[in-house]
Amino acid sequence: MPIRVMLVDDQVLLRTGFRMVLAAQPDMEVVAEAGDGVEALQVLRATEVDVVLMDVRMPKLDGVETTRRICQDENPPKVLILTTFDLDEYAFSGLKAGASGFMLKDVPPGELLTAIRSVHSGDAVVAPSTTRRLLDRFAPMLPTAGKEPQHKELERLTGREREVMILVAQGLSNGEIAARLVLSEATVKTHVGRILTKLGLRDRVQVVVLAYETGLVRAGGGSGGQG
Repeated sequence: MPIRVMLVDDQVLLRTGFRMVLAAQPDMEVVAEAGDGVEALQVLRATEVDVVLMDVRMPKLDGVETTRRICQDENPPKVLILTTFDLDEYAFSGLKAGASGFMLKDVPPGELLTAIRSVHSGDAVVAPSTTRRLLDRFAPMLPTAGKEPQHKELERLTGREREVMILVAQGLSNGEIAARLVLSEATVKTHVGRILTKLGLRDRVQVVVLAYETGLVRAGGGSGGQG
Protein backbone atom coordinates (compact mmCIF):
# COMPACT_ATOMS: atom_id res chain seq x y z
CA MET A 1 0.00 0.00 0.00
CA PRO A 2 1.38 3.45 -0.91
CA ILE A 3 2.29 5.90 1.83
CA ARG A 4 -0.72 8.19 2.15
CA VAL A 5 0.49 11.77 2.39
CA MET A 6 -1.38 14.96 3.31
CA LEU A 7 -0.04 18.40 2.32
CA VAL A 8 -0.78 21.27 4.71
CA ASP A 9 0.46 24.67 3.51
CA ASP A 10 -1.22 27.99 2.80
CA GLN A 11 0.80 28.43 -0.40
CA VAL A 12 -0.95 26.67 -3.27
CA LEU A 13 2.14 26.71 -5.49
CA LEU A 14 4.20 24.92 -2.87
CA ARG A 15 1.54 22.26 -2.43
CA THR A 16 1.42 21.83 -6.20
CA GLY A 17 5.18 21.36 -6.36
CA PHE A 18 5.23 18.82 -3.56
CA ARG A 19 2.26 16.98 -5.11
CA MET A 20 4.06 16.64 -8.44
CA VAL A 21 7.16 15.23 -6.76
CA LEU A 22 5.20 12.74 -4.67
CA ALA A 23 2.90 11.71 -7.54
CA ALA A 24 5.91 10.43 -9.47
CA GLN A 25 6.69 7.91 -6.70
CA PRO A 26 5.15 4.42 -6.92
CA ASP A 27 5.10 4.09 -3.12
CA MET A 28 3.44 7.43 -2.32
CA GLU A 29 0.03 8.99 -2.85
CA VAL A 30 -1.22 12.46 -1.95
CA VAL A 31 -4.63 11.75 -0.47
CA ALA A 32 -5.49 15.17 1.01
CA GLU A 33 -4.51 18.83 1.12
CA ALA A 34 -5.32 21.78 3.37
CA GLY A 35 -4.48 25.48 3.39
CA ASP A 36 -4.47 25.97 7.16
CA GLY A 37 -4.55 24.05 10.42
CA VAL A 38 -8.29 24.25 10.96
CA GLU A 39 -8.99 22.77 7.54
CA ALA A 40 -6.32 20.12 8.12
CA LEU A 41 -7.98 18.89 11.31
CA GLN A 42 -11.34 18.74 9.57
CA VAL A 43 -9.98 16.76 6.63
CA LEU A 44 -8.13 14.33 8.88
CA ARG A 45 -11.37 13.35 10.59
CA ALA A 46 -12.56 11.80 7.33
CA THR A 47 -9.32 10.77 5.64
CA GLU A 48 -6.81 8.01 6.39
CA VAL A 49 -3.34 9.58 6.32
CA ASP A 50 0.08 8.12 7.12
CA VAL A 51 2.32 11.21 6.91
CA VAL A 52 1.41 14.90 7.10
CA LEU A 53 3.75 17.48 5.57
CA MET A 54 3.04 20.44 7.84
CA ASP A 55 3.90 24.08 7.27
CA VAL A 56 4.48 26.02 10.50
CA ARG A 57 3.31 29.50 9.56
CA MET A 58 -0.32 29.49 8.46
CA PRO A 59 -3.47 31.56 9.10
CA LYS A 60 -6.23 30.51 11.53
CA LEU A 61 -4.18 27.76 13.22
CA ASP A 62 -0.42 27.44 12.90
CA GLY A 63 1.42 24.20 12.23
CA VAL A 64 2.66 23.80 15.81
CA GLU A 65 -0.78 23.83 17.42
CA THR A 66 -2.18 21.74 14.57
CA THR A 67 0.58 19.18 15.13
CA ARG A 68 -0.12 19.14 18.86
CA ARG A 69 -3.81 18.42 18.28
CA ILE A 70 -3.10 15.74 15.68
CA CYS A 71 -0.63 13.95 17.93
CA GLN A 72 -3.12 13.85 20.79
CA ASP A 73 -5.33 11.52 18.79
CA GLU A 74 -5.09 7.75 19.04
CA ASN A 75 -2.82 6.29 16.34
CA PRO A 76 -2.14 9.66 14.70
CA PRO A 77 -0.33 10.06 11.39
CA LYS A 78 3.35 11.02 11.48
CA VAL A 79 3.95 14.74 11.11
CA LEU A 80 6.90 16.16 9.20
CA ILE A 81 7.34 19.88 9.84
CA LEU A 82 8.31 22.04 6.85
CA THR A 83 10.14 25.24 7.75
CA THR A 84 11.52 28.09 5.67
CA PHE A 85 14.51 28.82 7.87
CA ASP A 86 17.17 26.43 9.14
CA LEU A 87 16.85 27.80 12.67
CA ASP A 88 13.15 28.54 12.69
CA GLU A 89 11.98 28.90 16.29
CA TYR A 90 8.74 27.15 15.41
CA ALA A 91 10.55 23.95 14.49
CA PHE A 92 11.60 23.18 18.06
CA SER A 93 8.06 23.85 19.26
CA GLY A 94 6.83 21.54 16.52
CA LEU A 95 9.11 18.75 17.70
CA LYS A 96 7.88 19.20 21.26
CA ALA A 97 4.30 19.13 19.99
CA GLY A 98 4.88 15.65 18.60
CA ALA A 99 6.29 16.06 15.10
CA SER A 100 8.52 13.23 13.96
CA GLY A 101 11.02 15.58 12.35
CA PHE A 102 11.39 18.61 10.14
CA MET A 103 12.85 19.59 6.81
CA LEU A 104 13.55 22.85 5.00
CA LYS A 105 11.04 23.75 2.28
CA ASP A 106 13.83 24.03 -0.28
CA VAL A 107 15.09 20.52 0.48
CA PRO A 108 16.12 18.56 -2.65
CA PRO A 109 13.27 16.26 -3.77
CA GLY A 110 15.28 13.13 -3.07
CA GLU A 111 15.89 14.13 0.54
CA LEU A 112 12.23 14.98 1.04
CA LEU A 113 11.17 11.57 -0.26
CA THR A 114 13.71 9.84 1.98
CA ALA A 115 12.44 11.86 4.93
CA ILE A 116 8.83 10.86 4.27
CA ARG A 117 9.79 7.18 4.06
CA SER A 118 11.90 7.43 7.23
CA VAL A 119 9.14 9.14 9.19
CA HIS A 120 6.59 6.62 7.93
CA SER A 121 8.73 3.72 9.10
CA GLY A 122 9.36 5.34 12.48
CA ASP A 123 13.07 5.49 11.77
CA ALA A 124 15.68 8.06 12.81
CA VAL A 125 15.13 11.74 13.38
CA VAL A 126 14.98 13.51 10.02
CA ALA A 127 18.06 15.64 9.29
CA PRO A 128 19.68 15.01 12.71
CA SER A 129 22.48 17.52 12.18
CA THR A 130 19.95 20.25 11.43
CA THR A 131 17.86 19.19 14.42
CA ARG A 132 20.95 19.34 16.62
CA ARG A 133 21.85 22.86 15.45
CA LEU A 134 18.35 24.05 16.17
CA LEU A 135 18.29 22.48 19.61
CA ASP A 136 21.72 23.88 20.39
CA ARG A 137 20.32 27.32 19.74
CA PHE A 138 17.10 26.96 21.70
CA ALA A 139 18.07 24.54 24.47
CA PRO A 140 19.34 27.39 26.72
CA MET A 141 15.79 28.77 26.68
CA LEU A 142 14.44 25.60 28.29
CA PRO A 143 13.82 25.84 32.04
CA THR A 144 16.04 22.86 32.88
CA ALA A 145 18.86 23.59 30.44
CA GLY A 146 22.28 23.44 32.02
CA LYS A 147 21.16 21.42 35.05
CA GLU A 148 21.89 17.83 35.93
CA PRO A 149 19.33 15.37 34.54
CA GLN A 150 16.07 15.75 36.50
CA HIS A 151 13.81 13.23 34.77
CA LYS A 152 13.38 10.35 37.23
CA GLU A 153 12.51 7.98 34.40
CA LEU A 154 16.12 8.25 33.22
CA GLU A 155 17.07 6.15 36.25
CA ARG A 156 15.37 3.20 34.54
CA LEU A 157 18.00 3.15 31.82
CA THR A 158 21.04 0.92 31.93
CA GLY A 159 24.46 2.48 31.48
CA ARG A 160 24.56 1.35 27.86
CA GLU A 161 21.07 2.66 27.13
CA ARG A 162 22.09 6.00 28.61
CA GLU A 163 25.12 6.07 26.31
CA VAL A 164 22.93 5.33 23.31
CA MET A 165 20.41 8.01 24.32
CA ILE A 166 23.16 10.64 24.53
CA LEU A 167 24.42 9.73 21.06
CA VAL A 168 20.88 9.76 19.63
CA ALA A 169 20.42 13.23 21.08
CA GLN A 170 23.68 14.36 19.53
CA GLY A 171 22.27 13.49 16.12
CA LEU A 172 24.02 10.21 15.36
CA SER A 173 22.30 7.60 13.23
CA ASN A 174 22.05 3.96 14.32
CA GLY A 175 25.00 3.12 12.09
CA GLU A 176 27.15 5.88 13.57
CA ILE A 177 26.21 4.86 17.10
CA ALA A 178 27.07 1.24 16.29
CA ALA A 179 30.51 2.28 15.05
CA ARG A 180 31.12 4.52 18.07
CA LEU A 181 30.15 1.87 20.62
CA VAL A 182 31.43 -1.13 18.60
CA LEU A 183 28.00 -2.72 18.42
CA SER A 184 25.86 -4.08 15.61
CA GLU A 185 23.15 -1.82 14.17
CA ALA A 186 20.58 -4.40 15.25
CA THR A 187 21.79 -4.11 18.85
CA VAL A 188 21.62 -0.32 18.71
CA LYS A 189 18.09 -0.50 17.32
CA THR A 190 17.15 -2.79 20.22
CA HIS A 191 18.61 -0.32 22.72
CA VAL A 192 16.71 2.56 21.12
CA GLY A 193 13.49 0.55 21.29
CA ARG A 194 14.03 -0.15 24.99
CA ILE A 195 14.74 3.54 25.64
CA LEU A 196 11.47 4.51 23.96
CA THR A 197 9.54 1.92 25.96
CA LYS A 198 11.10 2.71 29.34
CA LEU A 199 10.68 6.47 28.95
CA GLY A 200 7.23 6.29 27.35
CA LEU A 201 8.41 8.12 24.24
CA ARG A 202 6.99 7.76 20.74
CA ASP A 203 10.09 8.23 18.60
CA ARG A 204 13.67 9.47 18.42
CA VAL A 205 12.64 13.10 18.16
CA GLN A 206 11.15 12.87 21.64
CA VAL A 207 14.39 11.27 22.84
CA VAL A 208 16.31 14.31 21.57
CA VAL A 209 13.91 16.80 23.17
CA LEU A 210 13.91 14.98 26.52
CA ALA A 211 17.70 14.73 26.56
CA TYR A 212 17.99 18.48 26.16
CA GLU A 213 15.20 19.29 28.59
CA THR A 214 16.70 17.19 31.35
CA GLY A 215 20.27 18.36 30.76
CA LEU A 216 21.43 14.87 29.76
CA VAL A 217 22.76 16.59 26.66
CA ARG A 218 23.53 20.30 26.75
CA ALA A 219 23.66 23.01 24.11
CA GLY A 220 26.79 22.49 22.09
CA GLY A 221 26.31 18.73 21.89
CA GLY A 222 28.09 17.72 25.11
CA SER A 223 26.62 15.36 27.68
CA GLY A 224 25.45 16.73 30.98
CA GLY A 225 25.31 13.52 32.90
CA GLN A 226 28.61 11.92 31.93
CA GLY A 227 32.12 13.08 31.35
